[in-house]
Amino acid sequence: MSTPPLNIVVIGGSAAGPKAAAKARRMDEHANITIIQKEADLSMASCGYPYYVGGVFDDRNQLICTSAGIVRDPNFFNAAKRIEAKVLTEAVAIDRNTKTVTCKHVPTGELTTLAYDKLVIATGASALYPPIAGADLSGIYTLHSLGDADAIRAIRDQKQATRAVVVGGGLIGFEVCEALHLAGIHTTVIEKMPSILPFLDHDLALLVANHVRSFDADIITGNGVAAFLGDNGAITGVKLDNGTELPCQLAVVAVGVRPNIALAQAAGLDIGAAGGIAVNEFMQTSDPDIYAAGDCVECTSLITGEKVRAPYGDIANLQGRVIGQNLIAEGSAKFPGITHTGICKIFDYTVGFTGLSATRALALGLDIETVMIAGLDIPPYMQGKLLISKMIADRKSGRVLGFQCIGPGDASKRVATVAMALRGQLTVTDLVNADLPYAPPYSMALDHVITAAQALENKLLGRMQGISVAEVKQRVDHGADCFIIDTRTPAEFEELRLGIGEVLIPQGALRSRLHELPQDKSKEIIVYCRVSLRGYEVAAILQGHGWNNVKVMEGGIAAWPYSREK
Repeated sequence: MSTPPLNIVVIGGSAAGPKAAAKARRMDEHANITIIQKEADLSMASCGYPYYVGGVFDDRNQLICTSAGIVRDPNFFNAAKRIEAKVLTEAVAIDRNTKTVTCKHVPTGELTTLAYDKLVIATGASALYPPIAGADLSGIYTLHSLGDADAIRAIRDQKQATRAVVVGGGLIGFEVCEALHLAGIHTTVIEKMPSILPFLDHDLALLVANHVRSFDADIITGNGVAAFLGDNGAITGVKLDNGTELPCQLAVVAVGVRPNIALAQAAGLDIGAAGGIAVNEFMQTSDPDIYAAGDCVECTSLITGEKVRAPYGDIANLQGRVIGQNLIAEGSAKFPGITHTGICKIFDYTVGFTGLSATRALALGLDIETVMIAGLDIPPYMQGKLLISKMIADRKSGRVLGFQCIGPGDASKRVATVAMALRGQLTVTDLVNADLPYAPPYSMALDHVITAAQALENKLLGRMQGISVAEVKQRVDHGADCFIIDTRTPAEFEELRLGIGEVLIPQGALRSRLHELPQDKSKEIIVYCRVSLRGYEVAAILQGHGWNNVKVMEGGIAAWPYSREK
């Protein structure tokens, strides 16, 4: 007697849901698979919305197409995958006793019921919308749906705005900022916290902020939006917490997302402490016949072991694939957790990160060592571009805990390398001798990641005393008794200098000018160059001649985010 086909119902048609359905179909040709999607579109490439808004491409269908150019609509799912996709259909209730889902056809309100053997919840998340006066004015959007992207793109195309405000200085906020800049709209990013891009440490975030401002975009930090201002029902400006008013005809709110858990909660499924649906490593909820994935769930940090939320499209797809396999072969696939890796393009900079920032690590009470370096991604004769990185490691074990990399160079490759190091729980010493691919078009002989690891190892072993640019600035501002040496060439010094009371002593002239240094060999000496490689070598020379309080300014002038003399 043949086994009846499995009835699989998937709630949510954006990323995790279709991935789970497609994987299940590949493993079982005969299962009955239905996707329920509240919106009109399916499998939307939401990470591409800012680039559509900015005019990088003009055909919105590219956001819902396969790589072969076929629109992923219900006809596609039915013909190519034998999956029934019900769009404009909202799941309104789950009955775990009868194993049914009640659905509402959005245009008509008609209710229907679907039976399931296995259920997938991929309800995603909703954009946070702070309760601000005037929030109901027209011209205020999030960029969370394809409808939002269409509306903002129309404003761009019809030139309906000359000034815009982006509320929120995270990844999406700056991607929107660049998109509006490409549209010729002057944009101001407003961030309530003291620093932008919360996954970056403040020193790197300052460098990104300087880069953004160089494109005539404004950034306001430490100040929130108190009210949206309007006339005749349309936005005309914003009022900040400090009373400042900024004119604008468009506002985009990008302050984060909230997991859509109401349906799961009403069904009695467990919700985790971080606010998402609780799932195990197989992506099962507290009901073993119900799975959940994507922005609505919690997952495990592979670094700290804590439960976190990771609302990223790549994670949703990974989790959906695990579910699709387990729907047919229960317990055969696991999703162990995340290292919290991300990347974005902000004007001419790539901004990437993986693992813990130093700020986060210290907040968790970890004993860490960090290093900041600057250098080229490939050799100068191959037109190499600058990268500035920060690596974080556990001081005792040397285990790498995090990495941040910014700049116009190829940061993606370096972040990906360290992300896998985190996954493998590698130490700084493991990375010091990493066998990474080398050829001048792709890398320096010692890749940027290896150089960062070597510098961090020098600090861990006490071979180098580092000092951050922020600490140097603080010493200068407070008149600290320290001797600062710029080790570059006279030509470099004439072209650009910091103006912090530094003395020019080029590396090649140092040994003949030791008499110019403080004769109290315990006095603090700070050395630097363009990226501080020469600074490190000068520090070694000075230590060899008895100076015992020599510190290298990490990252050199390239990492200095403050004003400079020209």
